[in-house]
Amino acid sequence: MVTIAQAVEQHIKKSPFIEEALFDKLINVSSLARKIKPEIEALLKKEIKLGAIVMAINRLSPSDFLRVNTRIEDFLQSLIDIVVRSGLSNYTFSYSDELTIKQTKLLQLLQHNKDIFCTFSQGVSERSIIISTSFKKEMNQIFKKEKKLSVKEDLSAITIRLPHENVEIPGVYYFILKKLAWEGINLVEVISTSNEFTLVVNDKDVDQTFSLLMRLKKAKR
Repeated sequence: MVTIAQAVEQHIKKSPFIEEALFDKLINVSSLARKIKPEIEALLKKEIKLGAIVMAINRLSPSDFLRVNTRIEDFLQSLIDIVVRSGLSNYTFSYSDELTIKQTKLLQLLQHNKDIFCTFSQGVSERSIIISTSFKKEMNQIFKKEKKLSVKEDLSAITIRLPHENVEIPGVYYFILKKLAWEGINLVEVISTSNEFTLVVNDKDVDQTFSLLMRLKKAKR
């Protein structure tokens, strides 16, 4: 038989944002108890007093999820470097037989333009190129016959260099992306390699994104 405490714990663990907010004391426990009361009663198939749900919430202990969060916070304090690049554009093309040939031509040009930022990402039916907006003329010339799905300008990229052990710690990317979601920051693109993680955002969001990452780097619970 499921107890009130078990029912409350199961419900809270389904909502990581709520669980973390509770841990950080950002949620009014009584308000939360009133909100989840109908679901707890439906699960237990009987009427439950609000005070019993409040007590069950207050008795919750940090779960494995939150212990992982603490480990990630400690890890993020060892971030090696954060690099910001502005003046970028994101081109998305429909896949074609000629697209790779055009991409190779672009790379050949970039050999003589070392200051140009450029990165590629490929899906099943489309390919994106994020590149310095100053290379706009060359992009339009090289890919003029390709089907252009979208072009977004006024973008910035924030690249985070991660310690090598990042591949051994689950949830690092989720933790960063969750914090960005809490701040209401829209991500245009996410690019990762083994030890680098790049967030592409609108220029208007770059200062807020950088400040958030620096807070994560310095944060201590």
